[in-house]
Amino acid sequence: MRLNRYLARAGIASRRGADDVIAAGRVTVNGSAVTELGTVVDPERDAVEVDGNPVTLPESLTYLILNKPCGHVVTMSDPQGRPIATDLIPNAPPGIVPVGRLDATSDGLLLLTNDGELAYRVTHPSFELDKVYEVVARGVLTPSERAALETGVELDGRTTAPARVEVLSTEHHLTRARITIHEGRKRQVRRMLETVGHPVKALTRVRVGPIELGDLRPGSSRRLTEEEVRTLRAALGLDAS
Repeated sequence: MRLNRYLARAGIASRRGADDVIAAGRVTVNGSAVTELGTVVDPERDAVEVDGNPVTLPESLTYLILNKPCGHVVTMSDPQGRPIATDLIPNAPPGIVPVGRLDATSDGLLLLTNDGELAYRVTHPSFELDKVYEVVARGVLTPSERAALETGVELDGRTTAPARVEVLSTEHHLTRARITIHEGRKRQVRRMLETVGHPVKALTRVRVGPIELGDLRPGSSRRLTEEEVRTLRAALGLDAS
């Protein structure tokens, strides 16, 4: 296996980012520094380290989705003692981590995997993988406000990438909408709607790339099917392995 792919599979960086790590002299193989980008390693025999820390591959790649309920935080531990999303997954395989953010007051689809390269690509905006949310927001979203969201609004001094906004219904001074983005800034959809004057009452993530939440019950999880893994990897420009 090429060294950059090994590092990507281990979650160190993307393959391109792994090339930078290698070129910087931060990687050793069997105790010797390696800077040659075409280096090939045997995962079964070679000892790889980055900055002196051992790097190993998971024994097998696992892909799960969880319908995260409101109130659970997406982290591996919480000093405030709040419920943790991964605690809902019985007998979770070693190395499984959440992919991306979903704040405690939101619910819906959360991907989890030990495939570091895939996790990097899902979360990095340069791969432009759609994340789709259904929201209930206060007030009635006007055409000009919808256009502002679709063009991009300013958050923290940077304009958001263009979004897709589909208004599903407006009643009782509430707007129900489906919003598609491919970034993943903290509380991004909520903050976008707040910027145009419509605080969010409820937010559910219903799709990540080709993976749909479907009828998975809140608090339940399942493994992705082989077909789902194949289509997700293809959407991210990864091979089928």
